[in-house]
Amino acid sequence: MVDLESEVPPLPPRYRFRDLLLGDQGWQNDDRVQVEFYMNENTFKERLKLFFIKNQRSSLRIRLFNFSLKLLSCLLYIIRVLLENPSQGNEWSHIFWVNRSLPLWGLQVSVALISLFETILLGYLSYKGNIWEQILRIPFILEIINAVPFIISIFWPSLRNLFVPVFLNCWLAKHALENMINDLHRAIQRTQSAMFNQVLILISTLLCLIFTCICGIQHLERIGKKLNLFDSLYFCIVTFSTVGFGDVTPETWSSKLFVVAMICVALVVLPIQFEQLAYLWMERQKSGGNYSRHRAQTEKHVVLCVSSLKIDLLMDFLNEFYAHPRLQDYYVVILCPTEMDVQVRRVLQIPMWSQRVIYLQGSALKDQDLLRAKMDDAEACFILSSRCEVDRTSSDHQTILRAWAVKDFAPNCPLYVQILKPENKFHIKFADHVVCEEEFKYAMLALNCICPATSTLITLLVHTSRGQEGQQSPEQWQKMYGRCSGNEVYHIVLEESTFFAEYEGKSFTYASFHAHKKFGVCLIGVRREDNKNILLNPGPRCIMNATDICFYINITKEENSAFKNQDQQKKSNVSRSFYHGPSRLPVHSIIASMGTVAIDLQDTSCRSTSGPTLSLPTEGSKEIRRPSIAPVLEVADTSSIQTCDLLSDQSEDETTPDEEISSNLEYAKGYPPYSPYIGSSPTFCHLLHEKVPFCCLRLDKSCQHNYYEDAKAYGFKNKLIIVAAETAGNGLYNFIVPLRAYYRPKKELNPIVLLLDNPLDDLLRCGVTFAANMVVVDKESTMSAEEDYMADAKTIVNVQTLFRLFSSLSIITELTHPANMRFMQFRAKDCYSLALSKLEKKEREKGSNLAFMFRLPFAAGRVFSISMLDTLLYQSFVKDYMISITRLLLGLDTTPGSGFLCSMKITEDDLWIRTYARLYQKLCSSTGDVPIGIYRTESQKLTTSESREIASQSQISISVEEWEDTKDCKEQGHHRSNHRNSTSSDQSDHPLLRRKSMQWARRLSRKGPKHSDEMNDHQSTLSYILINPSPDTRLELNDVVYLIRPDPLAYLPNSEPSRKNSICNTTGQDSREETQL
Repeated sequence: MVDLESEVPPLPPRYRFRDLLLGDQGWQNDDRVQVEFYMNENTFKERLKLFFIKNQRSSLRIRLFNFSLKLLSCLLYIIRVLLENPSQGNEWSHIFWVNRSLPLWGLQVSVALISLFETILLGYLSYKGNIWEQILRIPFILEIINAVPFIISIFWPSLRNLFVPVFLNCWLAKHALENMINDLHRAIQRTQSAMFNQVLILISTLLCLIFTCICGIQHLERIGKKLNLFDSLYFCIVTFSTVGFGDVTPETWSSKLFVVAMICVALVVLPIQFEQLAYLWMERQKSGGNYSRHRAQTEKHVVLCVSSLKIDLLMDFLNEFYAHPRLQDYYVVILCPTEMDVQVRRVLQIPMWSQRVIYLQGSALKDQDLLRAKMDDAEACFILSSRCEVDRTSSDHQTILRAWAVKDFAPNCPLYVQILKPENKFHIKFADHVVCEEEFKYAMLALNCICPATSTLITLLVHTSRGQEGQQSPEQWQKMYGRCSGNEVYHIVLEESTFFAEYEGKSFTYASFHAHKKFGVCLIGVRREDNKNILLNPGPRCIMNATDICFYINITKEENSAFKNQDQQKKSNVSRSFYHGPSRLPVHSIIASMGTVAIDLQDTSCRSTSGPTLSLPTEGSKEIRRPSIAPVLEVADTSSIQTCDLLSDQSEDETTPDEEISSNLEYAKGYPPYSPYIGSSPTFCHLLHEKVPFCCLRLDKSCQHNYYEDAKAYGFKNKLIIVAAETAGNGLYNFIVPLRAYYRPKKELNPIVLLLDNPLDDLLRCGVTFAANMVVVDKESTMSAEEDYMADAKTIVNVQTLFRLFSSLSIITELTHPANMRFMQFRAKDCYSLALSKLEKKEREKGSNLAFMFRLPFAAGRVFSISMLDTLLYQSFVKDYMISITRLLLGLDTTPGSGFLCSMKITEDDLWIRTYARLYQKLCSSTGDVPIGIYRTESQKLTTSESREIASQSQISISVEEWEDTKDCKEQGHHRSNHRNSTSSDQSDHPLLRRKSMQWARRLSRKGPKHSDEMNDHQSTLSYILINPSPDTRLELNDVVYLIRPDPLAYLPNSEPSRKNSICNTTGQDSREETQL
């Protein structure tokens, strides 16, 4: 068997020139049968055609040889002209006869023979039945003119000095160059660039025209001025550039005629070439061209895939992406299927962006377009959904297909995907980072009802800012608000940190309090080395390790901070207490300059451990002394920590026995039995023991189980939360769950009313007059409009109507465009709003990414736009933990041992704490809570016109009460008896609805005197957020403090403390149960 294999001859190489002539002779004496798959290649013509035309590589070599021959012939012509000695005289014989040496003649004859043979052979191989089509081709005619005279001179020696226009071979060289470039692109399997080919054709055409004109003028002037080649070049350049100095001019009529002919040819050929080039250039500007492979391998770039690119989306991405110093050298390649609009084109022409942003028109579903964007070499790919489409599900489907296409083309490219509907999220679970719009939107709206302005808090945290906004404003609150808005979330390894290295082996709350006291940073969470989950405020029992990754809130990250120690002004004779008078309050001085922060270090000398020596102010009117603030222990003491018992409710001891029994029978704590969509995180929450029938969920219609038809008939004990939405989608699950979380007391569970339409009668029927909050969700059908910014028109006008009718109602609105926030709660004569508008314009001119932050509705948390959370996805490229932290803060994810966001309200009984640092200590030492910010409300001076406007609204309510007061008793019974028997005709319904609306308005006006101060305060106050304020910030009455509270499931208390003093009540803005300190 081995001998048989050794006797097998090697296969002969195919397509060699020897084989084309002789065939495969090695197979004739072989007994085996050769199977030939290409039978038409056996003929000699087919073999030649395969070698000269069909085979890409061999054809490329033939064309390159032909191109070299044409250039050689032109070079030989120039040599002949330079060697020729022009004779005197003006005979026409000098035009037809030249002096050509014998060696030069031999070279030209050889070139002519080879060229003519190749031309005839290629014409024969490409012959398709029409001989005149081959003969009348311009390249064939030029070849005959340039080659045949030299071949004839072989047999007729007297014709050896005959003039032959060999310089016309430049046009044949141009033709060979075009074919060679086409074969080159075919051989290397690359799509040829039409722009490159057109530029090459234009340049070669221009060179051929100039070369032809130079040689023609020089030859025709042999009987005139005897111009040399340089003078002819000078004349052609001056003539074609339309300068025309006149120092060199043709003298003979033949040369003049030749110049006229060349100018006519140039006027016809060159404009056509320039037109085609301009058209291709415009098309390339639309499509964007290619991102070169060399740049992709030497430079870093990210790809942004969108269905339609709007100027707001582009600027948000660019401002947030390039806000980080280490991303300044990155390039952004935009891949969009639509043509670039005028505004985007104008922005991308700005030098700051034109050098770093590349726009490519193409589809992410085409591999060619992904190859143009060099997706396989990209550092990341951002895929954004189009939220302005009416069918958001269709938009998600397009996003999913783009994500699949990118993953298939470049499996190693990190994906950052934005999805709209939560039920579509599981299709892209392979992506590295996913932000679901409806999940975050509804969770923020829900937390806005519990913790005021949560949407503003999250928005400021995920925006990159230096905290310089509003520093030139005369308003003190704008300076504080703008400075604190620069706080962001950063991370660092504990053993590498100056902030936290000294707290290794100590409890988390101890490290958080002392880091804030010493450096002004707020430690909010950790991540263990052996665990990928982030834990927000794991509690005092969490001991810090050297390998822990610490997450903290600060004005800048530690790597950009410079530290300087304060001079020790007090010696050992000073008392070593935590605080000793106002002079010992920690001062958090921050000097922000070019991303670097200098922090003054406080005195960190050892203090006495005998206990706190804080002396509280004594008041003679108080009989019971308040407790002092205990120190924060390095290691948690179980007996000193007040915890929340998950299995009990801290509010149940304040209820009567009957109420407690009924409450226990109604609610239970557990996980929801059903999930509305795949991918939703199970959350421990309050559940009903029995499922409510669907018919009982209709508030406005009675059923066989109950006869209630409005909210008042139900007799709810807590205020309502009304959600005005277009449809009851799956995203509402993320609105309900935070409001029913297990850590919320049962007595604070607000009834939730879903309002799918909002006419006045439905608003009154669902209890808008005694609702705690009303949430207006942006409707999908209004997100698209002919004018982009008009998409919010209907929502803004409807909310303005509610604001006018129900001034005391807390309305939380979602808008499509952040720029429309200035129309919320609009007053035409509000001078203060006009001043804020001017401030916003100034901040925008300074390049601020948060110019809208000073608008009162946004600062107070009454309005937000989900597009402001787009920066969360962009920021995840640098901070891959931001999405996880945001989901934990909003309650979308629950990790065992991780805390949750809640709030507490500062009352008069809590003002003795005085400062934010003392509050930090009090919370860390008592319950382990970590404060992260303050929601502050201040009074605002109203103008005279605004006061009159409010008074007129109150007068309307009073007139309604007087007009309808005498009809109340009669109409109540009559309305209930006739409502079930009424028909659907307009004549019967319209008076009934109007009468009931007047009744609700009258009941509202009865509450007017009682809540008149509240209404006035609502319109004459301004609210804002201070994220991680300095330790010496003074607490004010009605401040709402944001807290990250430890997970009650993390540990079980050994002894159950008094629930009266526990800080486990998550309180809202209007809640009556405040945290007892």
